[in-house]
Amino acid sequence: MKTRDRILHTSLALFNEEGEADTTTIDIANEMDISPGNLYYHFKGKDQIIAELFQQYELGMSHTLTAPIERPLSTGRGSAEDNWYYLYVVMEEMYQYRFLYHNLDNILQRYSSIKRGFKRLIQLKRAALYAICQALLQQDVIDARDQQLLGLVDNMTLNLTFWFNYEALLHDNRSPQVTIHQGVLQLLTMVAPYLGDDELSFYRECEDTYIEMLAGDN
Repeated sequence: MKTRDRILHTSLALFNEEGEADTTTIDIANEMDISPGNLYYHFKGKDQIIAELFQQYELGMSHTLTAPIERPLSTGRGSAEDNWYYLYVVMEEMYQYRFLYHNLDNILQRYSSIKRGFKRLIQLKRAALYAICQALLQQDVIDARDQQLLGLVDNMTLNLTFWFNYEALLHDNRSPQVTIHQGVLQLLTMVAPYLGDDELSFYRECEDTYIEMLAGDN
């Protein structure tokens, strides 16, 4: 791995584990066992590292979020189970860059370009969730219409965006698997009141899995 890529990889790990605000370029250089001068040869400061990490995140997440938007409703992939696995992928990608969400307000105040990028991502999240709900509606999996559907999508978008902050405030030491599983379960919980009997059985299975995971995590 090239030094530049190693710097990004190491920075991401430190930002996620120690917090972006508490991590300096000296910390990154020490973790890599390189000189600060070597690091500054590739990046002129932490700001450039954060900007490039966000570019990576936005590119990957944008690709993932456009999948349900571009998928024709006629494909019939509107089951709760299909979309469970999709949302799991979304939340796993978000977790890989969770430092952005843990320090979101501060980062958005400091970096105008990242703020613009985050707005684009939130709009994409909302559009993706709307496409999912539309597919569920098309397949008669859920029964929600008009303003009720828009409210459901907004609540899901809000939950998806701030889940890691909420979870971190409540539980410091939960495993990534439990955090992600519960986050997806919370999204499905919002849809649950609109599910038919067949889809509700899958939702109950997800609940049972979460209970088992939580017991094993303690």
